[in-house]
Formats: sequence, structure tokens, C-alpha cells
Amino acid sequence: MRGLVYGIAAVAAVGIMIAIANTGGPESVDPAASATSVSADAVTMEEAGTLTLAVPEMHCSFSCFPRVKETLEKNEAVEQVVLGPQKVEGTLDNRQVVVQYKAGFAVDNALKMLATEGFTDSQLVK
Repeated sequence: MRGLVYGIAAVAAVGIMIAIANTGGPESVDPAASATSVSADAVTMEEAGTLTLAVPEMHCSFSCFPRVKETLEKNEAVEQVVLGPQKVEGTLDNRQVVVQYKAGFAVDNALKMLATEGFTDSQLVK
């Protein structure tokens, strides 16, 4: 009986690997192509401050948010990135991040960086 269960699990694993290989993922995204879908004007902040970015593809606070945070914090003008306020604790119901930045922060560059990580629909919240 155990052999049958292992066989079914192996077939399922192979099926999952084939499905993942056929659908691609963030690695298969062409950064040049994704950058064109990012909606932002060429905005460079002249003074330090904070702004909010919507990141619709950010689905969880355990994996996605840390990737968004790490990506944005690679920018030298970014001082801090925090998850936007959530209505229900423990649930990601507000897919926004608040960015504290220094003068010279380029919003369009930050959105392009997010696009290369697979967060292609990210945009500045007005």
C-alpha cells in the first residue's frame, strides 16, 4: 500500500514540475517588456519624504512582502519600506507599501525594479 502512495506522489510531483515549467514565473519575465507595463511618470523626488506604492501581485506578508521590501531597499535613496496598514491582522488585505525615501528617489526606477521581480502592476498611489 505504501508503494502505491509513493508512486502516486511521484506522478503528482512530476505533473506539478511540468505545469510550473510550462507557465514560467518571475524568472521568465523579460525586464524590458515588463517595465513598459508599469504605470508611472518619470518622477524624481526633490525632498525626503514618504509615499505609498500599490503592489497588486503581493499576495502574502511572509514571502511577497519581504521580496518587495528587499527589492526597494536596494535603492540607495530608500530608507525604509513598511507594509501598509491592514484592516484585519494577519491578513494581507491592503496590498500597499509605504516607502520612506531621501531626496533623489526616482519612483519610476523603483517601479521598474519591482517589475523585474514579477510585480509588474505596481504603481504610485496618488
